This record gives sequence, structure tokens and C-alpha cells, in this order.
Amino acid sequence: MLPRRLPRLPLPLTRGLSTAAPPPPPPSSSKMHHVRTLPSSAFPHAFSASSTHAGIKKHAGSLDLGLLVSTHPGPCSAAASFTRNVFKAAPVVVSSSVLASSAGHARAVIINSGCANAVTGAQGLADAQAMSDAVESVLPPQPGPSGTLVLSTGVIGQALPIQNILSSVPSLTSTLASTPAAWLALAKAFMTTDTFPKLRAREVTLPSGRTIRIAGIDKGAGMIHPNMGPPAAPHATLLGVLATDAPVAPERLQEALNWAVDRSFNAISVDGDMSTNDTVLALANGAEGGKPLEGEDYEAFREELTKFAVELAQLVVRDGEGATKFVTVTVENAPSFPIAQTVARTIATSSLVKTALYGQDANWGRILCAVGYAPLAPPNPINPTAVSVSFRPSDGSPDLALLVNGEPEQVDEERASAILAHEDLEIRVDLGVKGGEEARYWTCDFSHEYVTINGSYRS
Repeated sequence: MLPRRLPRLPLPLTRGLSTAAPPPPPPSSSKMHHVRTLPSSAFPHAFSASSTHAGIKKHAGSLDLGLLVSTHPGPCSAAASFTRNVFKAAPVVVSSSVLASSAGHARAVIINSGCANAVTGAQGLADAQAMSDAVESVLPPQPGPSGTLVLSTGVIGQALPIQNILSSVPSLTSTLASTPAAWLALAKAFMTTDTFPKLRAREVTLPSGRTIRIAGIDKGAGMIHPNMGPPAAPHATLLGVLATDAPVAPERLQEALNWAVDRSFNAISVDGDMSTNDTVLALANGAEGGKPLEGEDYEAFREELTKFAVELAQLVVRDGEGATKFVTVTVENAPSFPIAQTVARTIATSSLVKTALYGQDANWGRILCAVGYAPLAPPNPINPTAVSVSFRPSDGSPDLALLVNGEPEQVDEERASAILAHEDLEIRVDLGVKGGEEARYWTCDFSHEYVTINGSYRS
């Protein structure tokens, strides 16, 4: 059996005998600095939002029910990426059905927080369907295929207070607004153990000169290790909604979302637990007014959607339960993108790596160990004599080499501890296949606070 810690090389005598890192800082008391003030011009045209307290959460006044609606008179393309967990929650099943029956169209999304409506049997399915039907019954009739998608997040195995929700739907539709404040309130209605609402919006100029807008909301802080796929082939929960006024055909929107999710939401982990409810939805209502995006404009849209999704996904990691570190794991010069991503994921989900990061311990042997047991198909393509590992500081100073071509470096422990004291840092692993593929994964550390939060989640 290998030792849990690899022995360190002797240090220069001038360094002294003690190399212990200072005690880690407590988790930040506030992460509200990640909330941005967004101009109304950044939000997509013809989308409106509303939110309310429906009595799902225990605390009176806490927003726990929200609605997003496309008010554009034309059809609204919709795409989705759902959890691959076998125990798919009722809203996942119902939303998949809506997309299938409407040929990839939906004009609204209803979201509740405080109850996941997962593993709730036939009643849970009926409740999720009732939420979708209730919204459709009060919205104005619309020609062509449409529907309302459903998102739920919270405790698994508990029934929704469905009558509270259904009785709140008329007030949601009557208070719809397109203001930044309405969007921010909707983001708050997504939250469970989140410490801040996660909302972004921006204008994008395409190669042709056309201007479109994208807005997005997501939530998540624990039970975060998404592995999502399109609804047609299903491959604390992460939920996300991306809305744009770009005109994009349903099948092209699904292609763009698949690409974006694989490089964003499917590349984050807080605790390695995949939820029953993980869902990212995309709506494109075409209110920009031009022809459907194709060619260079579509490619640019896909790349912008991916950048946007990466930013939202990173906010989830930054809000990881009890997290004090935001860590980028980069694997480069790999034989393929899937291999690079698998190795990065294995490092990012290692409990030993994550606890060392919290303790500001430059125990790079744990990183190398994770590289070595990454679940790759035989024959294993990793050559141990070609692998290099380094820390990249967030202050722009040079990388700190830990291992070069399989040979350990004389590590400056004091500098390593200083790098690990920062909130942001990057672990870089070079597999040595020159000109190879690269992948990134984003994770956080494991702190005492994570155990405290999850030891009393239901209370």
C-alpha cells in the first residue's frame, strides 16, 4: 500500500526546520461581491420574470417560486441538458416530455426551491405536470407548438405543497416584468444553500454585425458533480436557465447547448455527488428579428454561449458549501479531449487533494496519485516519465514546478504555502503529448464547514 503522503526532498539548511503552513482562513462570511449590477440593455428582448413566496421554504418571505416567460408572439426554441442519474426527478421527466411533444419548443419555465420533487413516485410526476399545466392555462394562447418546463430543487424524497404552488401561479403571471430587478428576484427564487444569487446578462455582436442578448441564471452550492446530456438520449443540485433573443432553430440550439454544457457545467465539481435534478435549459425566442443563425454567426453564438455557461458554472463552484478556494485544474498535452477531461475530473474530485488545498498543504503526491488512477481505457496512455505538475499562482507570478518529466523538483515550501493561501489558484498537469488536447475542470476545497452544512441539511 502506498503511503498517504509522498516524502518530501530535503530542504536547504537556510530554510530552517519548520515549513508548516499557517492555519487556513475561515470560509468567507459573504460572497455577495460576485453579484453584479446589470443594465436593462443587457437582457434579451421579450422575456419577463416574476417570483414569490409560496410557502415551500420554512422562512416567511423567502422567494421559493419563480417564472420566466417569453412574451414574443412567435415560437420559442428550447433545448435541455438533463442529469444522467438513474433516479431522475419528476420535473426532469416532465420537462423531457414537454420538449418531445413540442418538437423542441417551450415559452416558459416554472421553478421552485425548497423541495426537489425527486423520488416522489406517481404523485411527484402528477405534481410536476400540474405545475406545467397551470402556467399554460393562464398564459395567453399561442399558435404553434409550445409548453412550460419545470425545475425543482431542495430536499429529495419529500412531496411538494402543490396546492400552495398552483394557487400562486396566477399572481406570478400577473406580476411578470422585464426589469433587471425582476430577473434578480427570479435568481433568488432558485436558491437553496446558495449564499448569493447567480445572474449574468450581456450583449453580443455577431460577425455579421447583428446584436443579440443572452441572460442566464443558475444555482448550486452542494451535491454538485453534474453529468448531463440531451433529453433525446439521456446520458443540492445544479439548475440553470439560459435565455436569448437570438433566432436559433431547436436542433441547432440543442447542438450549441450540448457543446457549452460539456465545457462548463459538466466540468465542475464541489463534492462529487451527481443530483437527481441537474438541469440546464436554453430558450431562444428570436425577438432579435433576423433570420435563424447559421454559418459564422451560429459558430460565434455557440462560442459566446459556452463562455457564458463557463462563467455561470464557475459561480456555482465559488459558492461551494464551505468553500474557501476556487481551483482550476488544467490538463494539457493529452492524447484526446476526453482523456484530458477524465484526468482533470479525477484530480478535482479527490477528497485528499481537496482537503490538502484547504489546509494549504502542497502535497503534490496526492495530485499525481489521482492522475495515476484516472479511469482510462486500457492501454493506459499516460507515460509517468513524461508527466509534469505545477501550481500557477493567481497573482501572475511564475508557475511553481512540482514535478518535471516524472522527476520531483526541489519545492520551495514557503512559496507553495503562499500560493495556496490565495482564494484562486490553478493546478496544471502536462501529460507530455506535444500538441495534444487540453481540458479544464473547476473545483473547490473541502472545509469543516462543508461537513457542518451537510450534517444538518434537513434541519
